[in-house]
Amino acid sequence: MPHDLRKTRKKRGSRTVGWGRVGQHRRRGGKPYRNPGRHKALWSYVIKYEPDYYGKTGFTSPKSHKLRNKVSVVNIGALDGLAEKFAVEQDGKFFVDLESLGYTKLLGSGRMTKSLVVKVPSFSGSAAEKVKEAGGEIAGAAEKEEETEEKEEKEAEE
Repeated sequence: MPHDLRKTRKKRGSRTVGWGRVGQHRRRGGKPYRNPGRHKALWSYVIKYEPDYYGKTGFTSPKSHKLRNKVSVVNIGALDGLAEKFAVEQDGKFFVDLESLGYTKLLGSGRMTKSLVVKVPSFSGSAAEKVKEAGGEIAGAAEKEEETEEKEEKEAEE
């Protein structure tokens, strides 16, 4: 189609350029990279198809990533398998160093069948009970129990 016969050229000066008086060019707009109407006419579309369209935004401090401690957990149920591969015998007992394997916390999900001495920086109460029931112990657990008892005594005095 020749340039001088296009609709926009014919409608110059006609105010509405062939789109009527009200509303025919509203709602979505003509630019593909914008989403106008999301808070108005298209709100039901957002609720139905894009529920996360308005998500959390904001600043995250780069220091916060360094300050967060990354916790790598292992469950009691996985200890038997780890013991077969990584256990070392010391004083007649099998010793597993979870800290050197990259784990920072021992949780109490699962069953433990072997008697092991486990070294781990932190552990849950249920994990400690299950290790004791199996005839093992957690290295450094006695020190932590004493610390918690001392804290409870101080709180009771106050």
